[in-house]
Amino acid sequence: MTLFRDLIDRVLSHEGGYVNHPNDPGGETKFGIAKRSYPAVDIKALTRDEAVAIYERDFWQRVQGDKLPRALAFQALDAAVNHGIGNSVRWMQRAAGVADDGVIGPATLAAVGRADPADLVLQFNAERLEFYAKLQTFDTFGRGWARRVAGNLRYAAQDN
Repeated sequence: MTLFRDLIDRVLSHEGGYVNHPNDPGGETKFGIAKRSYPAVDIKALTRDEAVAIYERDFWQRVQGDKLPRALAFQALDAAVNHGIGNSVRWMQRAAGVADDGVIGPATLAAVGRADPADLVLQFNAERLEFYAKLQTFDTFGRGWARRVAGNLRYAAQDN
């Protein structure tokens, strides 16, 4: 089993089924796949397997999950799904102490490789929590977001 296949169920446990919440800027969503990001996808008819294929192609590969320590790989994937690739990569870079240019290159991968994975996860999630707190929709969704990060920290403890 690939690392991605081992971790994707965690992401899907956060995302759930079909939702069309009026305050969600992503609009209609299923398995975390939003109509705003995928306008050509019939969200209501989207299958789990189709969502997993999207996650692998558009998120996992772009955060270079196979090149990251397991604990950080999951955090990067989950944040990319929830906040976008650019935010996830910049938080990873800040956690690793390199320029946060949003591009995973040799310097980022080397810094991540040298760092303690537990430290990376803690720094990464601190960035993530600060980001959540600045969002206008925090009053509506903040409690769920905080639970998501708490769950992710529990996963990190298992992964280290």
